[in-house]
Amino acid sequence: MNTITALDIAKMIDHSLLNPKFTRQEVEAGCHLAMEYKCITVCVKPCDVSLAYGTLKDSGIITTTVIGFPHGSSLTEIKVLETRRAIEQGCGEVDMVMNIGRFLSGDYNLVQDDIQAVSAEAHRAGALVKVIFENAYLTAEQIKKACELAVAAKVDFTKTATGYAPYGARIADLRIMRAHTPPGMQVKAAGGVRQLDDALAVRAVGVSRFGCTTTAKMIQEAREREARGELIVPAADNVQELAYLR
Repeated sequence: MNTITALDIAKMIDHSLLNPKFTRQEVEAGCHLAMEYKCITVCVKPCDVSLAYGTLKDSGIITTTVIGFPHGSSLTEIKVLETRRAIEQGCGEVDMVMNIGRFLSGDYNLVQDDIQAVSAEAHRAGALVKVIFENAYLTAEQIKKACELAVAAKVDFTKTATGYAPYGARIADLRIMRAHTPPGMQVKAAGGVRQLDDALAVRAVGVSRFGCTTTAKMIQEAREREARGELIVPAADNVQELAYLR
């Protein structure tokens, strides 16, 4: 029986503050919530990086932002500049969107070079990189190909979605991503991990991070289950699809 703690769940959470309507005050409040619940990172819009970093400084929580968001269609040099500026302003991780249209066009060399350029820029400064595939637009074979490009580009994580496509994370897609990347490359589930059982499900299939907007509710429930000795990761073979897809 794989019993874990509420803190184990918190250390999987990239607390997401990407809503375009969020004010400065809401971003600050979200950072304080992440500190209260001990999340691993807070992911903010590029314009909010300095604000988030200043709020989170000395808390141990990593500031994260998005690059080429949400369609991945920015020129590579712009993505690299976004990455450099984000790190200069305090980011320890960046979540970049691969060029979805060019990937679907079969321009794999261009897509790999685009990812590699961001990866190299981030790694020079000691930051980690997640590459977002946007799986809702991809077949299973295309997800495998995207994994191949991500491995070649030496990113740190593959990631399912931006949250702006028709759907986000799916268990079947996560299994593909885990099976077609090396053990040292992590997988992030984004889009749809809203309940504690969702978090346990993605952990069971090898996910180490997930984006979350319902952090307070999830961690409060995790603490209650932990106190009862009932915070248990299911066996991978018994995992159901995430609640939003059922």
